[in-house]
Amino acid sequence: MAVSGFVLLDKAPGETSFKALFPLKKVFSTKRVGHAGTLDLRASGLIIAATGRATRLLPYVEAKDKCYTFRLHLGYETDTLEWDGDVVATDGVAGSGGAQKERHCEECEARCGNLAEIRVALESILPKFIGNINQVPPKYCAVKVDGHRASDWAERGKEVELTARPIHIASLKIVGEGGATEGCTGEAFATFDLECECSKGTYIRALGRDIAHALGTFGCVSKIRRHRIGHVTLERSVTAAALTTANLVPVNEVLEFPVVQLNDEQMAAIRNGNWIPWRTPIEGLGDEPLIFAANKEGEVLSFCRYEPGRIWPKVFLAEDQE
Repeated sequence: MAVSGFVLLDKAPGETSFKALFPLKKVFSTKRVGHAGTLDLRASGLIIAATGRATRLLPYVEAKDKCYTFRLHLGYETDTLEWDGDVVATDGVAGSGGAQKERHCEECEARCGNLAEIRVALESILPKFIGNINQVPPKYCAVKVDGHRASDWAERGKEVELTARPIHIASLKIVGEGGATEGCTGEAFATFDLECECSKGTYIRALGRDIAHALGTFGCVSKIRRHRIGHVTLERSVTAAALTTANLVPVNEVLEFPVVQLNDEQMAAIRNGNWIPWRTPIEGLGDEPLIFAANKEGEVLSFCRYEPGRIWPKVFLAEDQE
């Protein structure tokens, strides 16, 4: 009997999140794979993937908060909001293309030669982004507009209006300054490395844009890297090249639902889709009373819903060998 599970991948920059799953299909000899929380093509870091029936648990993973680091380039903005896109706006810096916007900001000009002063100004506006805020996604994103991704419309040259969406920023801080990124299409007067802890649905590229606008200038980002999803950190991840069957992680190590242990008769009933009576109090239940059910050996085999007096099966995770 094979048990579905999670795989913690370290996605390389330049690889799509979808392509990052290809090694799972080969290593685990299954076509049933999926992932939670897409990373941009140029972004890197933690992806939590799933095999087999564990793919049905991915929405619970995707809902978790995340932690990213990224590099903010101040002084120019691109169409993709990344460092190497087509320049569409500059802060008094000459760039290519006649359609770009220019803003001459005397305050920023006065600070351009003093990185310490720019850092003070940046630190002073970061608290404005902490908590519940509204964010307009980048025009190059997967948000659907009239049945198509916004990025598809952007590639066709059509301007679409994206509405602001609520997100939550738990933490936002500077962790470095002055770094250079190869391939910049515009000229930045300052760069800073930042760390952000945020909710599902947060676009780091849009956050960089909005931070720059709050400073009275333009901005874009590079080196986006995801370090954490929920309580799972990048340190536990593996690269696609190093992936083996030993890297399959039990579902209860990623999703922190309570685990109850069942005997053979109870597990058989759950496997057949039947509820079982349960009188023992279960500690650690969340707002949604979800639990894992394990066999006598402690192996988690089912994802269930608890209600006073009984346990109902939702997803049976064990499956026969293919």
